[in-house]
Amino acid sequence: MDAHWLDRHFGGRPRPLVMGVVNVTPDSFSDGGQFLDPEIAIAHAEKLVADGADILDIGGESTRPYGGMQPVDADEEWRRIAPVVAGALPFGATISVDTMKASVAAKAVAAGASIINDVWGLQRDPGMARVAADHDVGVVAMHNRDAADPAIDIMADIRDFFARTLAIADKARIPRHRIILDPGIGFGKTPEQSLTVIARTAELTGLGAPLLVGLSRKRFIASVDPSEPHQRLGGSLAANLYAAKAGAAVVRVHDVRETRQALKIAAAIETKRK
Repeated sequence: MDAHWLDRHFGGRPRPLVMGVVNVTPDSFSDGGQFLDPEIAIAHAEKLVADGADILDIGGESTRPYGGMQPVDADEEWRRIAPVVAGALPFGATISVDTMKASVAAKAVAAGASIINDVWGLQRDPGMARVAADHDVGVVAMHNRDAADPAIDIMADIRDFFARTLAIADKARIPRHRIILDPGIGFGKTPEQSLTVIARTAELTGLGAPLLVGLSRKRFIASVDPSEPHQRLGGSLAANLYAAKAGAAVVRVHDVRETRQALKIAAAIETKRK
């Protein structure tokens, strides 16, 4: 079997890889409006790479799970991110496009993106799997729900969702070695369920694909320690270190330098146990 896409593109780099967030949106939950200007977004992307980002995840439509976001059409979404994708390519990081729309994903891949990050796991836009199948790119398939249900077994729901995603990928002939699974912390989950998923991350590492965990600054942190998004660095670092130790291959974060440092120190401490 071919090496996984991550291994082929990042062979030799320590795991987990760090994905830096570039939200070119007015309404993202943590940094909405800060990087809507393309020049500012490109400068932010350059800083994230300088801080150690392996991957830049560029998105032009908020996917915040708790409401307040404004849906945008495909043309507007592409208008927002097109100059940022082009401007970030020279920085040397792998470019990911965070989109729910197959038409936007296709344009981003043609412009140089190497990962399609679909927050609906290939299950919302029927054209997404075809776009992914036609290109030698990585695919991040995230678990999602239209609404949280505190009564369900969230781990079983995630496993069932991923089974459907992988069946769609197989039907579209997307090689398994190009798929990355994301349990979708905060999406269609109560804060308590998000904590459960993080605690049980290791259970999802045996599903046949590497895991990406995106928990940076999310609301479950405030459920334990009341705080605003910009006040959740400590909680984000603690949870990312737990996820990394449990087997996450990629962590998606806003605070790249701090996350990279935390991962390095944890790894250095771990070597002293051997």
